[in-house]
Amino acid sequence: MIMKTLAGTLAGALFLAAHVVAAPFAYVPNEKSGTLSIIDTETDTVLRTVPAGDKPRGLAVSPDGRRIYVSDQPKNALAVVDLDAGKVVELIDLGESPEGVAISPDGRYVVAAVEVSNSVAFVDTATGKRTFSIKVKGKNPEHAIFSPDSRWMVASAEEADQIDIVDVNTRKQVAQVQVGSRPRGMAFTPDGSRLYVACELANTTYAIDWAARTVVAKIATGNYSNGVTMHPDGKRVYVSNGKDATVSVIDTTSNVVLATIPVGKRPWNMAITPDGAKLYVANGRSNSVSVIDTATNRKVKDVAVGEMPWGVVIH
Repeated sequence: MIMKTLAGTLAGALFLAAHVVAAPFAYVPNEKSGTLSIIDTETDTVLRTVPAGDKPRGLAVSPDGRRIYVSDQPKNALAVVDLDAGKVVELIDLGESPEGVAISPDGRYVVAAVEVSNSVAFVDTATGKRTFSIKVKGKNPEHAIFSPDSRWMVASAEEADQIDIVDVNTRKQVAQVQVGSRPRGMAFTPDGSRLYVACELANTTYAIDWAARTVVAKIATGNYSNGVTMHPDGKRVYVSNGKDATVSVIDTTSNVVLATIPVGKRPWNMAITPDGAKLYVANGRSNSVSVIDTATNRKVKDVAVGEMPWGVVIH
């Protein structure tokens, strides 16, 4: 037991030392393994694997980079992983079947979409407590994200074919926009002027004018379009296609697909490095993360992770 404790402490110390000098890290929740894989985005190798609950799915990183918030579906909780300790240190009750998790750009709230109660739970990052939950009109919220200014929270309603828009200040749903069948991942342009929503059963990605709250483009992507990630410059948006094992690259000016990139089996949720150079795609059935060079739109590597990786966040 003492040897295991010392080994864990040493691993944590080495990780923290690397954190000071290394490129950003990609954090990958592995549903079946109950673990979190930590990838160094400079070398594209797994530096560390830590426990992350029974079935980790959606995740977000604390502003200081020391904690990972992960939805643990069987426990109906948000698991807080302390990266120094390399383990789950707290469980925050969310309600039955939490899934997508996001942190507000201002760092104030972590939210989780809670499917059975048709709500989004808000956790205060300063106190680590769930402060309130907001009921949404759409059934079975899948993902939740914030607008770049942190004023709005948007949930994709998997069984209502709509997105639900919540005013964070008033804590109320104020609008909804109809989209295609089974909306999944979403991403804003950096200026907040447009929202892109992947609709899985429609095989289509919808572009929404945020000020008007109207659909301005319907973009045919691949079969089972689901994950969405925006390039930091806002000129391209990436959509993973689960059945096709591809990623579509969309030009946000023309809303035309520029390229289609083969990746692993059942690509799901994704993340991009802050400099926009590399896109990381979780492949649920390949137990891997595909690394895409965004300059060439080519896959450059597959990184082996745990079983059934659900997504990626980068910090």
